[in-house]
Amino acid sequence: MKLNPYLSFDGNCEAAFKFYEKVLGGKVGGMMTYGESPMAEQTSPDWHGKVMHVYMTLGDQEIMGADSPPDYFEASQGMSVLISTEDAAEAERVFEQLAENGTVKMPIQETFWADRFGMLVDQFGTPWMINCSKTA
Repeated sequence: MKLNPYLSFDGNCEAAFKFYEKVLGGKVGGMMTYGESPMAEQTSPDWHGKVMHVYMTLGDQEIMGADSPPDYFEASQGMSVLISTEDAAEAERVFEQLAENGTVKMPIQETFWADRFGMLVDQFGTPWMINCSKTA
């Protein structure tokens, strides 16, 4: 069994995944717009350039997403995408870059369980937690 985050966006999915690719060092492996899909004729022309499905690989993991049609989009609540790293400097770099034009909920800092931990909502509305566990 494998779990993959699937993120919903309010029309800015392509920009978000290009940003995530740069910050996280992943690789977008495929992106299909509504206009490229078999549903193109049933889709409003102003949505033809919006993303119907995208995936990005990070090592052996994937993160996916899409632009939700306006009547279906809901901001993320009650969840966060967790990034774990073994390097405190890398945790700080990822946190600072994801926080660009976003909202810091908890500044990245040492905690009783982690060398670094922080929480933020990025400029695209995705909630993130960055964690670098204490070294043994």
